[in-house]
Amino acid sequence: MELDMDSMASSIGVSVAVLRFLLCFAATIPVSFLWQFVPGRHAKHLYAALSGAILSYLSFGFSSNLHFLVPMLLGYASMVLFRRRCGIITFFLGFGYLIGCHVYYMSGDAWKEGGIDATGALMVLTLKVISCAINYNDGSIKEEDLRETQKKNRLVKLPSLIEYFGYCLCNGSHFAGPVYEMKDYLDWTERKGIWSKSEKGPSPSPYGATARALLQAAFCMGLYLYLVPHFPLSRFTDEIYQGWGFWKRLGYQYMSGFTARWKYYFIWSISEASIIISGLGFSGWTESSLPKPQWDRAKNVDILGVELAKSSVELPLVWNIQVSTWLRHSIKEMIDQIIGLDKRPLILNLFQQLFIVIGVDVYDRLVQKGKKPGFFQLLATQTVSAVWHGLYPGYIIFFIQSALMIAGSRVIYRWQQAVPPLVLSLHETLASYGSVYYIGTIIPIVLILLGYIIKPAKSAKPKSRKD
Repeated sequence: MELDMDSMASSIGVSVAVLRFLLCFAATIPVSFLWQFVPGRHAKHLYAALSGAILSYLSFGFSSNLHFLVPMLLGYASMVLFRRRCGIITFFLGFGYLIGCHVYYMSGDAWKEGGIDATGALMVLTLKVISCAINYNDGSIKEEDLRETQKKNRLVKLPSLIEYFGYCLCNGSHFAGPVYEMKDYLDWTERKGIWSKSEKGPSPSPYGATARALLQAAFCMGLYLYLVPHFPLSRFTDEIYQGWGFWKRLGYQYMSGFTARWKYYFIWSISEASIIISGLGFSGWTESSLPKPQWDRAKNVDILGVELAKSSVELPLVWNIQVSTWLRHSIKEMIDQIIGLDKRPLILNLFQQLFIVIGVDVYDRLVQKGKKPGFFQLLATQTVSAVWHGLYPGYIIFFIQSALMIAGSRVIYRWQQAVPPLVLSLHETLASYGSVYYIGTIIPIVLILLGYIIKPAKSAKPKSRKD
């Protein structure tokens, strides 16, 4: 079997460890399909937890499940012991453990050399654990004090351990996402909410949407395998690359970034197929005269939206969609409800400063009432994305760079797409950025400064009419 794995791995140009992960990742599709045939609510939770743990063991080894247990048990303990503060406690403990694993394993180096570990899966799992704790915290607050999203996702009752473990490991979604809410997981398991029978009939068949996601995955992988030998990321420090002219280097950076994105499109398409075929990917019906099922809950990327985006501002809406949604909503709710936005401005300010230091996304919370978000809020948002991905200079520089790109996005969106965030080491990062004379950094800064000097005339606001 090992010889077969070796030959299979070499035939597609990956290591045995990566091949093992890909096989287990693809196995989430039949595992998710079989979930619907498991009888009984408790049996479904047990199946979800065990299947996720087994696939993790086969992918990363026994230690992976031990790593997953740490934030899971810390989060559940905080919900049991400190309900009124469980959201913020779980946040600090979960993120702290994730950062510790990033530092210890430095997975980016292993991935470049063909290895793989559970850190990537731990990233997704951490968000799910924090989300569950925040929603349980919201369940202790008066409903009239909550936003609509909080009312929708709040957990009045503490989930049982088996429900909690099933949610965390279900369908192998902790491998690559998407992140979803505990309330949705419970409703799906118990056939409540949009999964219950209604006047529009029972839940729709997932097979057409699953086939579409699989065809998309096959296309993405085929294109990636075709392009990657011609545009490898490792070429940025080669002498041949340094000998090229400016425009050729810039063109190569664009193509290497374009090539690298198709690997992510493939991964997210497989994950989408897994969630859809289980039924969890169903997100409701259209409002048309002939209602059609929607499967957006599992959607993590809009490929055409990314490749044809007119502005960098559009990217968070079409790239890593579920994580972007989590960052914007979950952290906002945690700070508002746990810290007390209106009652404790001094404490809020101290927490905001602390969040900025460790890189937490407080984009919405740093915006003062009546004002629009500025570059400072954008920079804080991008910083958390860097820390969540890992403590590499390449991540830090890329996401700070992307803040500049978004701020000057009307002019230079396409250059941002040319530089992939997969160049992680400081040497490679500076080599790739410096080879094009830091044009993607200098131009946005100039545009931002010009924006402060040359301001457009304010449009006249229509007078409000009294009823």
